[in-house]
Amino acid sequence: MTVCVYRGKSTVLFCLLALILISCNTTPPGVVLPYTDNYEDIASLRHYKEWGTYNVHDPACIKAGDYYYVYSTDAYLGNPLAEAGTLGIKTGNIPIRRSRDLIHWEFVGWALDSIPAEAVRHVHRFNNKQAAGNIWAPYVTKYKDKYRMYFSVSAFATNVSYLGLAEADKPEGRWRFLGKVLSTNAGDKMNAIYPSLITERQQRQWMHYGSYFDGLYCLELNPETGFSLVPEDKGHCTSRRYNLAKDNLEAPEIIYNPQTGYYYLFVSYDPLMTTYNIRVGRSRQAQGPFLDFFGRDLSKSDNNVPLLSHAYRFNNHAGWAGTGHCGLVDDGEGNFYVLHQARLAPENHQMLLHVREVFFTSDDWPVFSPERYAGIKASRINKKQLAGKWEIIKLKESTYKRLTYAGQILWGENRLADEEICISKYFVFNEDGSVEGFLDGNWSYQNNCLKLNLDDMHSSELLVHRGLDWENSCETLLFTGLDKNGCSVWGKKIY
Repeated sequence: MTVCVYRGKSTVLFCLLALILISCNTTPPGVVLPYTDNYEDIASLRHYKEWGTYNVHDPACIKAGDYYYVYSTDAYLGNPLAEAGTLGIKTGNIPIRRSRDLIHWEFVGWALDSIPAEAVRHVHRFNNKQAAGNIWAPYVTKYKDKYRMYFSVSAFATNVSYLGLAEADKPEGRWRFLGKVLSTNAGDKMNAIYPSLITERQQRQWMHYGSYFDGLYCLELNPETGFSLVPEDKGHCTSRRYNLAKDNLEAPEIIYNPQTGYYYLFVSYDPLMTTYNIRVGRSRQAQGPFLDFFGRDLSKSDNNVPLLSHAYRFNNHAGWAGTGHCGLVDDGEGNFYVLHQARLAPENHQMLLHVREVFFTSDDWPVFSPERYAGIKASRINKKQLAGKWEIIKLKESTYKRLTYAGQILWGENRLADEEICISKYFVFNEDGSVEGFLDGNWSYQNNCLKLNLDDMHSSELLVHRGLDWENSCETLLFTGLDKNGCSVWGKKIY
């Protein structure tokens, strides 16, 4: 059971975010969305300056000055880079975007002109001279007056991988390749991809990395050099799943929240084009061990919760798949945001950047807003404003059995089955605390929490906040929280 206390840039005064309405029955004015979700018409390279949130895969974010910068994998709808020579556009590897508000994103360019030759040589040497055609999953951090970019070069379905380091004076570059941090091949248990870094208060620095090849690992670095503290060390396991060929696990993201005193290890489960989803564990130490919602060690148990994202669909929209591989960023005032890829249903080929507010419950678990961030300001809300029609989604694991290879779906199986997507239901909260359509269903609102008792959402205590209803183009009230099973429950009020 969780209690909704938002730990933000001020005090509990801002625990509850709300919509300013003349009355609870007033319909908010419509708003113009900052971008549309279908970008097929501008997928060509000639439109790359318009991509903004489009073609974003495996995002990592850092705040530098007035800007947030996002770095991502070389992945695109179609093959737009093939047009580069014809159009006279110089491209590269690792797209860079920036934003002042986390909503409107400007495409800056590419970080590296080419894939480092020694990374290509490593992959070709151990993988029959195949693959190494792009760079995966960059991570950027600042150390003293330099920006460091960690990145991986690999091949699908193998742990023949190279994790390298580049450096720059500014977040936009120019980036200088420094060398290898770590490499793996078929003789290793782990996989040298998907880096994420954290520096402890004692200035020890740790890199979390890995995938379904024996799970996720944690390696200590030398903060002064950015490379391994102990040469050829590959670290220790922090999280794993046990059916490696079927149950995908990858993409660690490590953060520290000084207000809770925990290090949080976010991980991604399942196939990236369909039921990709985000889980989290926590520890008092940056190197673990990390425990889940029920106190289980992520390296010694399977299917851990909390479950923070999943394929989902609100009404009036096609829905989203692939809601995984996250990066988190702190705005410098104690507020966290999660950035992750999401794939537009039903084909699930278009890759968009989603940015969501992150809240922390009173028992110190993170939860994500059900809607993308839109910069809507916080204000108080009373119980009367919650009465009305709501659309609610309970996130849950898929029970649909797919054939997979290396933890990913087979070609041509990109569409979601009905059992794989979390679909919303309508409920009406009456002012007397009853829930329309349920004999025993009820809701209450006290001490900044909405509490629901209906269906399988018994005793859910949910944080209400103000946001944008992207599906209906209007401001609304939202809630997020965890049920007693550690699964996220999302809701939005319908006007």
